[in-house]
Amino acid sequence: MTNSFKEKLGHGGYGAVYKGKLKDGWLVAVKVLTKLTGDGEEFMNEVAAISRTSHVNVVTLLGFCFEGSKRALIYEFMPNGSLEKFIFDSNTPYIGHDHLGWEALDQISLGVARGLEYLHRGCNTRILHFDIKPHNILLDENFTPKISDFGLAKICNKKESIVSMLGARGTTGYIAPEVFSRNFGKVSHKSDVYSYGMMLSNMVGGSRNTDDEAENTSEIYFPHWIYQRLELDKELGMQSITNEEDEARARKMMIVSLWCIQTDPSNRPSMKEVIDMLEGSVDSLQIPPKPYLSSPPKSPVDCYTSLVLMK
Repeated sequence: MTNSFKEKLGHGGYGAVYKGKLKDGWLVAVKVLTKLTGDGEEFMNEVAAISRTSHVNVVTLLGFCFEGSKRALIYEFMPNGSLEKFIFDSNTPYIGHDHLGWEALDQISLGVARGLEYLHRGCNTRILHFDIKPHNILLDENFTPKISDFGLAKICNKKESIVSMLGARGTTGYIAPEVFSRNFGKVSHKSDVYSYGMMLSNMVGGSRNTDDEAENTSEIYFPHWIYQRLELDKELGMQSITNEEDEARARKMMIVSLWCIQTDPSNRPSMKEVIDMLEGSVDSLQIPPKPYLSSPPKSPVDCYTSLVLMK
């Protein structure tokens, strides 16, 4: 199927992904798991969770291999790869430009929100993803976003929302406070909302969670910069914004991201409310309270591209 694993699409802590082709010519992505945790829990999680789904904004699992220690997942092929490379890698061109464009980013943020809302409320069971980040959002030929990588997912009854688990799960920079410490609240679907909000901050800022060249990354906290600009009703001052429509889209994404990363889970919107905000007018949105975990930088930072999310 992969012609002896000839073309590698990417890799991660789980193993590697290869491009493949079925006998009928259908292109696929084959995810080969080499580092299995416990008794292959992440593999079983992924198969169990994603096999219950069918949504335009959730990647389709076409099959899997389970033969002794050999385990692989076969997905539909996403020709544009992950969202990560478009918002983090300025060398990646998109129709001659480094930036996806605010209209495209707006549609991608809305598509991911719809996919998450489906996982939380549209399935016959509730699925909590626990690893929403740009790397796990794949883009098809039309840049339609699809949520992928369900290795950390938890499945619960539709009526349930609060889940119990040992230790934190997810990716640093996107994990909700309550997942680290139950003192902040109970772990629930609102933990995915937090991760989504941090991803929106990435999409707006176009920067990684950490900047290797920054002397003190704890001083450079992008959500704080967002909050300052919105609170003072300043222009966003981003080079990629060229008209009022783009300014409105960027401002809307910023406001929604701040609502999503509220420290108290009960203050965060549901994904249905996120969709309503993204589909509505920016003028109808209120600026949320400042998340108290964020702290102002000790020195002003003028260029937004140098701002990063706290690791």
